[in-house]
Amino acid sequence: MNQHLPNPDKPNTRTKRLNAESTVQREHAESSSNRERAHTGHASARASGDEKRVEDATRSNDREGKRALSPEERRAKAQAQTEQKAFGASGRPTGGKKRKQRKPNFITRTVNAWCNRLLGAVSDRSLAEQEEEYAAHRTTRDFVWNTVGVGIWGMVFPILTIVVTQLVGVEQAGMFSLAFVTGLMLMFVANYGVRAYQVSDINEEHSFSDYQINRILTCIIMIIAGVSYCAIRGYTDSMLLISVGVYLYKMIDGLADVYEGRLQQVDKLYLAGISQGFRSIVVVVVFSVVLFVSRNLEAASIAMAIAAAATFLFLTFPLALFETPKSRTWSFGSVFDLLKQCFPLFVALFMYNLIDNMPKFVMEGVLSYDNQLYFNALYFPAHGILLTAGFIYKPLLLRMANVWADPAKRKRFDLIIVVILAAIVVMTLAMVLIMGSIGLPVMSFLYGIDFSPFRELCFIMLAAGGVTAAIEFVYQVITVLRRQKAVMKLYLITFGFSLFIPILLINFTGLPGAVIGYLIVMCILFVLLIWEYFRIRYEMSRQNAAEKAETGAHTARNAAREKRLAREDAEFSSYGNHAPRSRAHASADVLSGKKTSPKADAGSDAKAASKADEGRGNHSKR
Repeated sequence: MNQHLPNPDKPNTRTKRLNAESTVQREHAESSSNRERAHTGHASARASGDEKRVEDATRSNDREGKRALSPEERRAKAQAQTEQKAFGASGRPTGGKKRKQRKPNFITRTVNAWCNRLLGAVSDRSLAEQEEEYAAHRTTRDFVWNTVGVGIWGMVFPILTIVVTQLVGVEQAGMFSLAFVTGLMLMFVANYGVRAYQVSDINEEHSFSDYQINRILTCIIMIIAGVSYCAIRGYTDSMLLISVGVYLYKMIDGLADVYEGRLQQVDKLYLAGISQGFRSIVVVVVFSVVLFVSRNLEAASIAMAIAAAATFLFLTFPLALFETPKSRTWSFGSVFDLLKQCFPLFVALFMYNLIDNMPKFVMEGVLSYDNQLYFNALYFPAHGILLTAGFIYKPLLLRMANVWADPAKRKRFDLIIVVILAAIVVMTLAMVLIMGSIGLPVMSFLYGIDFSPFRELCFIMLAAGGVTAAIEFVYQVITVLRRQKAVMKLYLITFGFSLFIPILLINFTGLPGAVIGYLIVMCILFVLLIWEYFRIRYEMSRQNAAEKAETGAHTARNAAREKRLAREDAEFSSYGNHAPRSRAHASADVLSGKKTSPKADAGSDAKAASKADEGRGNHSKR
């Protein structure tokens, strides 16, 4: 008899293992089913707000776990609990500890709020009818954000020049510098000298729509002038594409300026500073990234223009419409009058910019492109003086216009001018100390070029920068006085000097001649502007003195007439009431401001004398 036959009442080891595995699988399936039912119960309970369902689902799940379990079932349950802790009810990894949901930071909240506001306004087609959300009359905020915006905008040119020098070399950096300088000069065509006139238009004689139409016209003229200049200079291929990209970027800068001027006009200068700073940062980042990836200066220049256009459409344009009162419609007559009124400002600014950049244009035909880089690198610290001075006086232009409008505060206006000119002198001396100590080594590190041989030229350029800042400020003062037409002849005279002084010096000495000639020409212009300002004030003082003298003489004549009539009334009061009545009429005429001719006065005096004689005769008869 076989002793190894299987006994059904005593299962062997293989059968035990198979039974244990099937039990584990069954328990695992039941546990998964229970988890799904519990999860479904929780979800439905939360959706319906029924807390009783949550408790029932939890209690049912607990009853399933309280029955007697075999060792294999306990191991399967422990494994299921481990998986649930690791993956959660949704099946996604939880990473053990439950993470706390983070709140969005300030930048994220601001961007989301702006996007929602912009999309809502676009969908409603009511950009100009949105409720304002930002307050005006924030002087501290105006100073801070205007300083940040103008500072970043002023740093765009030097930063981009450094990037180009490091990535594609000195020669192409010189080409880019010349294109940027030309773009800055053309931007004055787009601005048309309107910004100072716009922010000092306190009574809004011209609507904002008039300023917008004016700016669109001048931007079109700018692009036509830029393309014509490239054709005249014979630019092709690389230089042509670089110039077009830079010109388009500066056109967007000029177009945005009228909207930022509108924000300043309603005393929200800080928003204008934010817009300007944001656009400048985006331009620098996009240009640098594209140039780093492609090593193609033409592509980076075009990308810079596209980035500037995007920031204008998504920030500057809607912000100006959101945060300013809705403008009345434009009129052709008002736009034409604006063009006529600002034409002297445009000519003066364009001539000034041409004078300021004449050494660079002369160098293009005489020296190599790397000298453009050296000249601009030395000019950047001097330009910093101009920008710093602008931080101080530009927020004060509106208040200076208000001070000048009150004749009793003219001395305060003169005091403001003296203080700001003194501040420019202090800033120039401070910049000389900085550049003499650490400035030149830092420049050498940034550009990868040794600037120590240019130490003396750097100090000359800083002096020229201080003079330039003073010129810009005095010009703004003359604009506030509404005497901008008088400046045109001064710029024409200085332009004549700028035609031959830089040419002679550059041909003889090269780059040092360009720097020295620049200082000489700027000093000539500054002296002429100061002379013009004193001439304007002298004329106004004479006019005020003449008006006061005329008023005093008229008052003295009225007082003498009153005294004469009073004397006559006292002398002849006993001879009737004619003289007092004539005095009353004369007094009424004086008080009402009526003027009598000398003949009328003589006639009235003769009549009074005849009546007095008649009265004396009657008295003698009696």
